[in-house]
Amino acid sequence: MRRTAPGFLTTKHYTMPKIKLPVKTPKIDMTPMVDLFALLLTFFMLTTSFRPQEATVIDTPNSISEKVAPEKNVIIILVGKDDKVYLNFDNGTDTSVLIRKEVLKKVAEQKSLTFTDKELKTFSTWASFGMPVERLKAWLNTADSKERDKFQVGIPIDSTDNQLNLWVRFIRLQNPNAEVAIKGDSEADFKTVKHVMDILQENQVNKFNLTTNLMKEEAKLEE
Repeated sequence: MRRTAPGFLTTKHYTMPKIKLPVKTPKIDMTPMVDLFALLLTFFMLTTSFRPQEATVIDTPNSISEKVAPEKNVIIILVGKDDKVYLNFDNGTDTSVLIRKEVLKKVAEQKSLTFTDKELKTFSTWASFGMPVERLKAWLNTADSKERDKFQVGIPIDSTDNQLNLWVRFIRLQNPNAEVAIKGDSEADFKTVKHVMDILQENQVNKFNLTTNLMKEEAKLEE
């Protein structure tokens, strides 16, 4: 403060310099996330069960039906383009009873065959098959998948050895609520499909579904 004129005082104002605080970039520790991801991946790998591959590739015809096939309580009869017949059925919704295991027991009794508990359990977890029941034991005990494919020669459906009739009969006895679906290749002979239908009717199955692919566009009649 200094005097500039008689009776007047002047003052000087000083400002403090601005202090710049260091800017810290936030960092996220990803280590716990990596550990959690590895734990979840291990869990899913150990608990996930993949659907077994079907016995044959079926190129089904197209249709405009939007009815979805059920995943449980269903009997699927597959007819390949080579007119070979294959079969697949599930264990139902009652987890205390393995329907596939019980059905194989009954079929084996009719053919005077025996299967071990291990073979019965293996059969209950596999998918479609197409072979005479006499070859099932060798099929179940073959580890190599390519070698197993050689057994898929089709289920006999002729009058002298109608094994498809036998399978359908015992499946229906074990699971009377099971729906039946025929999954035929678009190039399969209709006579074979008709013969399968006749076998179903012999077992009092008068209502069944035909499995098709859903068309993208509805067919229209030409004007």
